[in-house]
Amino acid sequence: MKTAAIIPAWNEARAIGPVIRSAAPHVDTVIVVDDGSTDATAEAARVAGAVVLCHPINCGPGAATMTGIYAARFMGIDAIVTLDADGQHNPEDIPRLFKPIQKGEADLVIGSRFKNRGTFMPFIRRVFNGVGNIFTFVVTGRYVSDSQSGFKAFGPDAVRSIHLHLSGFEFCSEIIREVVQHGWRVTEVPIKVVYSEYTLAKGQSFSRGVITACKMLLRSFLR
Repeated sequence: MKTAAIIPAWNEARAIGPVIRSAAPHVDTVIVVDDGSTDATAEAARVAGAVVLCHPINCGPGAATMTGIYAARFMGIDAIVTLDADGQHNPEDIPRLFKPIQKGEADLVIGSRFKNRGTFMPFIRRVFNGVGNIFTFVVTGRYVSDSQSGFKAFGPDAVRSIHLHLSGFEFCSEIIREVVQHGWRVTEVPIKVVYSEYTLAKGQSFSRGVITACKMLLRSFLR
């Protein structure tokens, strides 16, 4: 099974290199989508050995993820894993995410921060993720413990059929909608995360998360 890691990145020149080098041993290809960065993210990613695609303007993490998926299809990739560019995720967990797919047990594997009791999560992020889980359940009818996780693995069926329309952070909830629409098999595995001062500074605020979740819920009712 040919695999790739897809890393959406926006102004991550400081962190992207180590993330790529840590992920590379676990996949055949690392694809970085530079989402309109104004720093040297693209150059740093190329130096680290990634295939780099560039958006001319900042389009959002959902759009960047979908660009990476399109590229993976073009390259004949069978399974992909998505992870954040800021070093929050531990690439050593990649094999654990791929394992249910390789065994034919899942089409989507979610790396869940809530399945690992030893993971520290700042209170405001824990609240935001709880709200995100509730809104995702209301919109899709499917509950998962960490709907907003950016660390996910997609099997061949999901890679071929997924199509994301939402460009912002709400795309994580849209992925769960895709699960329901396509009837994918889903499992969750515990992951480790690192919340440094840098990753916390780069993260979305609680109010921004609530607003985007509400927008998605409203859009769902209007369709």
